[in-house]
Amino acid sequence: MKYNKKKTLSFALKKSLPVLFGYLFLGSAFGIMLYEIGYNWIWATVISLLVYAGSGQFLLVSLLASGENLLNVAVMTFFINSRHIFYGLSFIEKFRSYSWRYPFLIFTLTDETYGVNTSFDSVPDGVHEGNARYLIGLFDHIYWIIGSIIGSLAGQLISIDFSGIDFSMTALFVVIFIDQMKSKNSKLSGFIGIFCAVICLAIFGPENFILPALVITVAVLYGAKPILNNDMKGGE
Repeated sequence: MKYNKKKTLSFALKKSLPVLFGYLFLGSAFGIMLYEIGYNWIWATVISLLVYAGSGQFLLVSLLASGENLLNVAVMTFFINSRHIFYGLSFIEKFRSYSWRYPFLIFTLTDETYGVNTSFDSVPDGVHEGNARYLIGLFDHIYWIIGSIIGSLAGQLISIDFSGIDFSMTALFVVIFIDQMKSKNSKLSGFIGIFCAVICLAIFGPENFILPALVITVAVLYGAKPILNNDMKGGE
């Protein structure tokens, strides 16, 4: 099949646009917080370029402000971002097939990029799937870096209250989830995820439920694989 670079670029850009607005706001919030503890836009750029961990970067700000040592920073960052292990498992074989793009695809697989990647199973004619997923990760990373720089520079000039802005990411996840549910023949896997999340939220509380919910959801989905396959066939 002959691939079209413009089609691939346009497809990736369109898919990444929902992430753009959330990342500009949240990246800006990170940049401002980092500036307030004494680190300018250069630090915001370097951290967003090399760490690129979203919630881990916000944690990093508080750890730097409190003077934590590097070991504690590394351990805390690992635990708060350990959910990405589950994201990677679902894409590891597909990403491996994309040759040289594989390491970068893994590095840029944030919560939001994972949501975008799972929103489509196939690409239109003329679109190179590997390049499209690579570009989605690249665009999302650039959005976050730009947001961080804007926030850091804005922090030097104006005082902005970003209270509650983190809800924009929750809203983005809800939109992506609803879009996936609407596009799938079977809704059972989505309901399983919701059920496991609600149960874990009730048991572990809002601060600790994400990792247990992911573990239980993966286990239930794996155990119910025959039922899910039959359900998907029945909906076709």
